[in-house]
Amino acid sequence: MPPLRPRLLPTARSRLAAAPPGSIDWFGLPPRYAGIKRFAESLCPGSGVRVLSGRRHLLLSALASPSPPLSAPQGIRPARSSAALLLGGRLLSPGRRQRRAERVALCLAGAMAPQRRAAPRGPESGGTAGGTGRGGRRHSSAKKSRGQQESRWRWLKAAVLLSSAAAGGLLSWSYLRAEDGVTEVLARHSENLQDKFVEIPCSEDYDSHKRFEGCTPKKCGRGVTDAVITREEAERIRRIAERGLSLGGSDGGASILDLHSGALSLGKHFVNLYRYFGDKIQDIFTEEDFALYRDVRQRIQQRIAQAFGIKSASMYLTKPTFFSRINNTEAKTTHDEYWHPHVDKVTYGSFDYTSLLYLSDYTEDFGGGRFVFMDAGSNKTIEPRAGRVSFFTSGSENLHRVEKVHWGTRYAITISFTCNPDHGIGDPVLI
Repeated sequence: MPPLRPRLLPTARSRLAAAPPGSIDWFGLPPRYAGIKRFAESLCPGSGVRVLSGRRHLLLSALASPSPPLSAPQGIRPARSSAALLLGGRLLSPGRRQRRAERVALCLAGAMAPQRRAAPRGPESGGTAGGTGRGGRRHSSAKKSRGQQESRWRWLKAAVLLSSAAAGGLLSWSYLRAEDGVTEVLARHSENLQDKFVEIPCSEDYDSHKRFEGCTPKKCGRGVTDAVITREEAERIRRIAERGLSLGGSDGGASILDLHSGALSLGKHFVNLYRYFGDKIQDIFTEEDFALYRDVRQRIQQRIAQAFGIKSASMYLTKPTFFSRINNTEAKTTHDEYWHPHVDKVTYGSFDYTSLLYLSDYTEDFGGGRFVFMDAGSNKTIEPRAGRVSFFTSGSENLHRVEKVHWGTRYAITISFTCNPDHGIGDPVLI
């Protein structure tokens, strides 16, 4: 577990207790959060909860940042396709338990607002010590009233701290479930799967692009198979990646090699390996390497076409198609931050079908690094295995991310396809 988690509860409790009224902001949530907005406005009046616009995610700045509250979540990239909770700088996918946690936090905001106001003080009495006049009675009454109010405030403070601890615990638990609590494993690394396919409803992402009859997804879903590429072929493909990446590599944890364009990670930048290394490329790659690469691509393309009921000839290889090498080195640039949730069709408009061929084994070659589909209220994961192919339609129906690699090195190749011939690319050729 990351070292932040054991400190999450006390951090949440202390920051919530120290936060001034108005430090909990709602940033333009999607329509399904309208009920929570109404909850904030109706049950937490005067708490400083504000509904703002222009953002698609939620920032609980009382927990995620020191006061004064942020007017925008600086330094934290927004979630593109789903509302998310940012807690201590971490991204939580939405779910029923998380929404309960949000309601608890909002209730706390409302409960704590009166606590920050000083208790009313009784009028000062000018009577002599032990006096029994009206001034003395007023002084005694005021003192008794202050004592009762202080008792109530102590009780309220204790109740708020207890509720804060509960909220922090609930939020922490929600985080742990979002990060590690995968509810379903689609493919375990110990399994040898012939074919597994799950059909899901298509998103509307394809409507904003030109449609190609007989290719543009009408049937959407995700699949995984260990029967297309052998482990021996995956090892040979991996050696191609290792030789190419030995010429460069990122300073951060994620390195890229694209044999089509020649793009190669080098330090904090990219170079064209064909121009940068010239004739030395002939000593790194062989014609047999590129022939194997083409053969593997063709078999994966045919398997995708079969699963989605389209003709293989209607699909075109598209960019970027690339090798990736990921380890646990700290990210140095945004190119190294591979773990963010994303939608391929949103990131690359040409994508219609995405596939990954895994070239190393989960728990044997690396830890972490699982592929996670982020469905509403749950996660579904694929554990990499050398020779395993996962594939899916590229729209928002398949929001996904890759877990951070904790140890070892994860190798894979992303092979993407389009229905638009204008965005097609050819197989790499050894110059």
